[in-house]
Amino acid sequence: MADTIALIHKDAGRDDGVSFPDFPGCITAGATLEEARLRATEALALHIEGMIEDGEALPAPSPLDAVMADRAHRDAVAFLVAAPARPARAVRVNITLPEDVLAEVDAAAKAQGLTRSAFLARAARRAMVA
Repeated sequence: MADTIALIHKDAGRDDGVSFPDFPGCITAGATLEEARLRATEALALHIEGMIEDGEALPAPSPLDAVMADRAHRDAVAFLVAAPARPARAVRVNITLPEDVLAEVDAAAKAQGLTRSAFLARAARRAMVA
């Protein structure tokens, strides 16, 4: 897959937010511009992984001119994020979680614009690094 356009949004007093015009709901943020840039790569990979697992088609990349012509992107700075070259094959697993924990996972995933699978994959990756 080709590089993907990401938009970084700087709001005074808040973390730097990153969104992807071609992937609605794929968002992340960082306390610094560098942290936001690094998290963007992870967020995009997880989002694409979730889309593939859910059987969704990946969008064709939008031209930069078209993205920046949108008034909503006027105050953003565009940069490219490398999308995974060959997304890993998704494997279905069966897990058991307490109902209240699953509800919290689903709420957190929705708030972050992720699928349940993408959210759990991100949490697992972060736990393995710590």
